[in-house]
Amino acid sequence: MRKAFIAGVVLAWASGLAAAADLSPTELRWLRGSWPVVAYAKGAGMPLDIVVQPQPTPGLPPLALAFIEGRCKLVLSMRGNPEAQATLERIDADLLDAALELMAAHELGHCQRYLDGTRHGLPAGFVAREPAALGREDRQAYVQMRSTRREEAFADLVGLAWVQQRHAPLYERLHRWLRNERSRDLIPGAHHDTLAWIELARDGSALAGASVFASAATLWPQGLSRADP
Repeated sequence: MRKAFIAGVVLAWASGLAAAADLSPTELRWLRGSWPVVAYAKGAGMPLDIVVQPQPTPGLPPLALAFIEGRCKLVLSMRGNPEAQATLERIDADLLDAALELMAAHELGHCQRYLDGTRHGLPAGFVAREPAALGREDRQAYVQMRSTRREEAFADLVGLAWVQQRHAPLYERLHRWLRNERSRDLIPGAHHDTLAWIELARDGSALAGASVFASAATLWPQGLSRADP
């Protein structure tokens, strides 16, 4: 996300939600559900801020991650954005908190890749192929799309690893929910087509590990070989 879009209210770290910000009920619900992930990031010393966009943001993802001047920004774009409430309504009530944690952990996966300096990087020994018939501009767009798809897949695995470690009894249902979300309006091979990686994580034990990031990093290359040869 470009810096120009981050014209929001930055919430300072606190033991609870920042009461000074004039937040909507939808924003508060997303934040309350995501708070265990935010607290985890704080405890791990990750440079994470929360930004609430005050202007209407129709068409933007309700929750996203930006990286500006060495800090990760968890960005809420929910005002004038019906998808923010619609997303909540697509989740079973008893899954809602864990699903919001999954989505926040997804963004934390992006944050970790930025902090590691590995964003858009590939594992050792993996070489991404490009169709020979593409022209210069189409080739650049293709490479960017595939690179973004790989990052989204890594972040999805981080989200699933979080669920496996924190909400194991709900894993099967949340895995199915994420698969259904990624299948909505699916364009095969496009930015959010992470189904090959999600399928690899059907069994949550595949994401057992010391940390959610390490767990995702172990499974991620297998999906690269299947979905992004």
